[in-house]
Amino acid sequence: MRRIKIIVAYDGTKYHGWQIQPTGITIEGVLNKALTELLKEPIVVIGASRTDSGVHSLGNVAVFDTETKIPAEKISYALNQRLPEDIVVQDSCEIAPDFHPRRCQSRKTYEYRILNRTFPMPRHRYDTYFFYRKIDVDLMRQAAQYFIGEHDFKSFCSIHTQTETTVRTIYELTVAKEEDIITIRISGSGFLYNMVRIVAGTLIQVGIGERQPEEVADILAACDRSAAGPTAPAHGLTMIGIQF
Repeated sequence: MRRIKIIVAYDGTKYHGWQIQPTGITIEGVLNKALTELLKEPIVVIGASRTDSGVHSLGNVAVFDTETKIPAEKISYALNQRLPEDIVVQDSCEIAPDFHPRRCQSRKTYEYRILNRTFPMPRHRYDTYFFYRKIDVDLMRQAAQYFIGEHDFKSFCSIHTQTETTVRTIYELTVAKEEDIITIRISGSGFLYNMVRIVAGTLIQVGIGERQPEEVADILAACDRSAAGPTAPAHGLTMIGIQF
């Protein structure tokens, strides 16, 4: 038995997230079906990040076990011929049998993109959140600094989150603007359910003057979801990649 790692990019627009659901098409489900057909054996992938419905990825990581004799580096080429055009495997390689993408230390990076202008731009409609009110990026940058480090992020996750601890470490959080697009880039040891989208929603509130940057410290201390801002829409979020 061999363990294969794949790096998967996808446009999450028409998918019900990564993880298989009772109803709806998911990234995991499509990969399982394509791999099972390709390798002629039951395949179940294990993803490093279970992205939500509508969220995109440039480099999610998954592993699966197989008896195939196909060279690991060739699996990506063969698999892509069986996948829809909105899911593309970027790489495949063989790894240690005990490697598990959710049980080892990693650095995960996400970006949340906001189109900040008077009217929407059609070409950005699937991967950027349109917001017409003027956003002050400098205020967002000031607020972003309060997130860096190890904190209890209970205020910044869905009330339906199921986890042993809500403590996470943020290594970097930057806010940049190029023309009309504001990009929030966040790297951390891991993220809670809806955490990045709630951070984005709270930073937007700061940017439009509804909150002061220093309020982020109080929100973190509250450990109460109702203290933070709204959950920003899923389609503005993209997983950039994972480093192990």
